[in-house]
Amino acid sequence: MSNIDPILLSVYARTFKSITDEMSMSVEKTARSPILCEAKDFVTGLYDAQGNMLEQTENLPILAFSLAPVCKYILEFFEGDINEGDVIFHNDVFSMGNQNNDVAVYKPIFLDGELVGWSAVKGHQADIGGNVPGGYNPDATEVWQEALRIPPVKVYEKGKLRKDVWGLIFANIRFDMVQHDMRAQMGACTVGERRLLELLGKYGIESFNAHKLALFDSTRQMMESEIFKIPNGRYSGEGMVYYDGHHLGSEFTIRVDIDVYDKSIKFDYSRTDAQTDGFVNGTYTSSASATILTLLQMINPDIPHNEGMIEPLEIIIPEGTILNASYPKATTFGNHLCPPNADAIMRALAPAIPDNVTAGWNNLFCSLTSARDEEKDDTYVDIFFMGQKGGSGGMKGTDGYDHIGMIDASGGMVDQDYEMFEQQTPHLLKKHEYTTDSAGAGQWRGGLGVETIYTMGSEDTQFVTFGDGDFEPAFGLFGGHDSTLNSIKLTYPDGTELVPLNKSLHKGVPKGTRYHQFAGGGGGWGKPENRDRDVLKDEVRNGIISEETARDVYGLEG
Repeated sequence: MSNIDPILLSVYARTFKSITDEMSMSVEKTARSPILCEAKDFVTGLYDAQGNMLEQTENLPILAFSLAPVCKYILEFFEGDINEGDVIFHNDVFSMGNQNNDVAVYKPIFLDGELVGWSAVKGHQADIGGNVPGGYNPDATEVWQEALRIPPVKVYEKGKLRKDVWGLIFANIRFDMVQHDMRAQMGACTVGERRLLELLGKYGIESFNAHKLALFDSTRQMMESEIFKIPNGRYSGEGMVYYDGHHLGSEFTIRVDIDVYDKSIKFDYSRTDAQTDGFVNGTYTSSASATILTLLQMINPDIPHNEGMIEPLEIIIPEGTILNASYPKATTFGNHLCPPNADAIMRALAPAIPDNVTAGWNNLFCSLTSARDEEKDDTYVDIFFMGQKGGSGGMKGTDGYDHIGMIDASGGMVDQDYEMFEQQTPHLLKKHEYTTDSAGAGQWRGGLGVETIYTMGSEDTQFVTFGDGDFEPAFGLFGGHDSTLNSIKLTYPDGTELVPLNKSLHKGVPKGTRYHQFAGGGGGWGKPENRDRDVLKDEVRNGIISEETARDVYGLEG
């Protein structure tokens, strides 16, 4: 590649990233659902003509690493029948999708009649049909009870809207705002198309093709150099999943064997437990995304996210396991198998690269409400992501992040605005604050969790829980302590209390019910008695750590 200009190579890399960032901003500014415009539960990406990843903006990384495989699947599916002006929708979990609610838009990009690339946006939709508003159905045993399946389908063909296809899709979705959100994703794809064509117009297709291959190669070498820092060997770890929504007391183990040899790394999940009877199953793509995002947290953060990054990785997840369910199993919970998957990887690699591994992150324990809002004479659905965001694990040299949320998002999920929450739902927020002593103690403590209280303002509310962390806290490492547990409790107006199972569906919850949630902190790293005394005293003054914990756990005197 003697014709490669290193400065121009950097220009390409940074321009690709600026394009996907602009696409992300477009979605954020034009989408209507809080899960997109506030929580930023979406990803944007740019791909070459073959579907190879050029760059991505990974607001929610668990979604990101399925976009390229689906793009390649679309090329195979349509057998070359891809035309300028086409727009393709996809969400099907059994053709490389993540989760039924995660609907992707793909737009092919043409220059002088030649396919030169793709822009894509995948976002979590407020509803996608199925038995339960919002898509989370803990009672489901098969995919049809969860959502409308959308294998690759052209909603625009050669620039013309296919009204029949559009009508069929949205006739099966409860909320009109999903149409607006999908238009927002389509608009962002147009932004990506426009910007890539501007780049090609400036430098030409030959320069683009040569420099993208050079970028893939240099990124692969960067990734290989990071893998080479991990000592050769086999490393094994486990993570736990509690309850499948159907069998009380059920437990499932995710087991990974990681083989490192010089510049290659293999993740083998062959010893992982079999798929469940409920919706607590993953797809290969979702589970592989979890593996990739966890590895990326342990290495150089400046490595570009393109096709070269994933070339040195091998990920084996046998079909029929909880991480790669077979058709037609229910799979909506699959993205949220990322935390126990990450636990398994971090426990495995902790002895090999202790300075790079965090202690356990707080596991997601989330809830969803849906009902008729009488004041607005409309139906709402709300995923309460504000309350589920606990802390991340500490690591050598730094404490965990407070209230960062699930590792699936890796810090990308943004809190609901308090006033917007009360405007978008009939609920009334009473309390949302950090919880003293929620972080696992350590030389570097975990991040803090939060306590949240609100009053439900709708009659006959449908209430769903989905998550974990109420049986097992975030784990400590190298003498660090575990965190606190997650919990949710409902108190009805008559004083009756309900502590729901972590994957459950409840109908007819009355107006005035009090919702009370604790999201735990992250695990601690290193022995608590080694924590800096001045920092510890400040934390006691600020209510982060209680005087009792400072004395009894950290050994603070005076």
